[in-house]
Amino acid sequence: MENVIAFPALGWSVTVNRVALTVLGKDIYWYGVIIAAGFLLAALYCSRRIEQFGFTRDMLFDALLVALPSAIVCARLYYVVWEWGYYSQHPGEIIAIWKGGLAIYGGVIGALLAVSVYAKAKRLSIPGTFDVAALGLLIGQSIGRWGNFINGEAHGTITDTLLGMTVNGEGPFHPTFLYESVWNIVGFVVLHILSKRCYRFKGQIFLSYLIWYGAGRAWIEGLRTDSLYVGSTDIRISQVVAVVSCLVGAVLLVLSLRRGVDTLTQLINPHADARAVRIETKKETQNP
Repeated sequence: MENVIAFPALGWSVTVNRVALTVLGKDIYWYGVIIAAGFLLAALYCSRRIEQFGFTRDMLFDALLVALPSAIVCARLYYVVWEWGYYSQHPGEIIAIWKGGLAIYGGVIGALLAVSVYAKAKRLSIPGTFDVAALGLLIGQSIGRWGNFINGEAHGTITDTLLGMTVNGEGPFHPTFLYESVWNIVGFVVLHILSKRCYRFKGQIFLSYLIWYGAGRAWIEGLRTDSLYVGSTDIRISQVVAVVSCLVGAVLLVLSLRRGVDTLTQLINPHADARAVRIETKKETQNP
């Protein structure tokens, strides 16, 4: 249950136990603890900002109650679908999430689907709820990647760079978990500032998230050795999703800014009054 993680070029090494504690004979893994910590910190941050986006804290907690289970289920389904060759032969392991096999993109998709259903039922702005979710996602993703560090997984190919990481003597590898964590932290800071000073229309932060995370993930995914592939091809499914989401986000953001209309809202609700989705002028910004 122990992993020896080292950065030889930096002269740093640590032995980590994957088990955080044992309760009633059941091992509680650091991976789960770290994921939970990321979720809680994201929820705390969003609860501090939620009213600035025009929602209440009760709405946030209600949305989280439906988003969390949906994210877990979809993260597992995403992984199982792209590893169906294995799970079709071992159907009893499909629900065995404690053995690993949760895909971040599946979790993001599941969370956003649940939030959109909740927002529609409550007649809330779906792009607006996505803005809040995007900020929380970056916090959760940046912290959650450290669960991969404890497990000694989700690393990249062999490298001779200063940050080369060894796992139980093997390597050195690209520490892709670290790259993504840092990328997400920087992205969170950027979008936090953007949401405070330049928030012009609902959906702006979410589209910016698609661009930022998609660009970073497309690069980082290309370094990993544990990617999910499309069938027997060399096409990495998460890299494709990252590139497509980045391009879609960029196109919608540019269209919105050039046309002066919230394009994302128009796509979600094509019957909305154009005046209701027009981008606010600088003087009318919600957060001057």
